[in-house]
Amino acid sequence: MKKLRILIADDHGLVRRGARACLETRRGWRVVGEATNGREAIDMARQLKPDVAVVDIGMPELDGVEAARQIRDALPDTKVLVLTMHESDQMVRRALNAGAHGYVLKSDLTECLPKAVQAISEGQRFLTPKISDVVLGGFLKPKDQHQRGEQAGSRSTPREIEIIRLLAEGKSNKEIAALLGIAVRTVETHRSNIMRKLGLHSLADLIHYAMRSGIISAQAS
Repeated sequence: MKKLRILIADDHGLVRRGARACLETRRGWRVVGEATNGREAIDMARQLKPDVAVVDIGMPELDGVEAARQIRDALPDTKVLVLTMHESDQMVRRALNAGAHGYVLKSDLTECLPKAVQAISEGQRFLTPKISDVVLGGFLKPKDQHQRGEQAGSRSTPREIEIIRLLAEGKSNKEIAALLGIAVRTVETHRSNIMRKLGLHSLADLIHYAMRSGIISAQAS
């Protein structure tokens, strides 16, 4: 079996341990690092240059979609697999558009994680049957509803999506500035632009938008 060096990024220790145990049963596969948030995942990926990075979406500091995007930009040879509880078609599209090669639900970890890692390490895409159904369901939505979602998402930059997520999670402008390493005034400008572009009028509107768009979930990630 092909030797693989794997990075796991998830803020829950139990999930990291479960993923490690599942992956290291394969001969030649080795977990070379574990990250607990999105920024740490990017830093460790740059340092360790893994063959595969397995990332959660709802991590602190930087979500897994943006982490996947930055890992792919910095390390084109590293394949990224999303392992998450988020199962909305919008979230799946966000992850794949960011450069993820596969998408696995945590409920399918034991059965599907090794298959997914094997597949993407060989240059294939991997979606579990349930996620394939979710994507198909999103594709078959009424045209006007689908277009509204696509248009809203396409108007938001990756930075704006990250700020939407943090605002929806209850972070203040000051906290967001510290997490993203930018000025508070920059956050305020982004926030104003987001509300204007999306036609939102309150934080409650923004939270509802984030949930509809799959940027956050009512479930824990």
